[in-house]
Amino acid sequence: MDNIVVMGVAGCGKTTVGKALADHFNFRFVEGDELHDPASVEKMSRGEALTDSDRWPWLQRVGESMCSMNSDGSSAVVSCSALRRAYRDHICTHSNGAVLFVHLHADQAVIARRMAARVGHFMPASLLDSQYATLELLDQSETGILIDITPTMEEVIAVAIEKVATVF
Repeated sequence: MDNIVVMGVAGCGKTTVGKALADHFNFRFVEGDELHDPASVEKMSRGEALTDSDRWPWLQRVGESMCSMNSDGSSAVVSCSALRRAYRDHICTHSNGAVLFVHLHADQAVIARRMAARVGHFMPASLLDSQYATLELLDQSETGILIDITPTMEEVIAVAIEKVATVF
């Protein structure tokens, strides 16, 4: 089975790009934020960064959600920050399948502007510094692609579809 994790810091467009990839490739989409437990959502809503002990169960649920979809013959696209290599490895361990990481990336100033314009999300812009401090770019040994999200979202989606198509 083929699975995609659309990753990156908060506000980079994971949900938008993930839904577009799922629609284009006829995969099922899972919003990774919905897999957080209520205590973690509350913590982030207060402007507190998650600890690794907060993240491990969530990352396991991300991997298990892909595994569950694969068991019924579906492929999955999941939006998930997956900021560190260890987090991505944890997802892969629990997915029981191949995972392509699509890393949406831009300078912090670009993301900060996008987050400032975003409404109705529990993740405050104040946590962006901690996200960038945690972020580890994809390593050459990982299966993934890096996409610059500075252009318009329509251009980003087109590039993502093009690059993912070369892998699948």
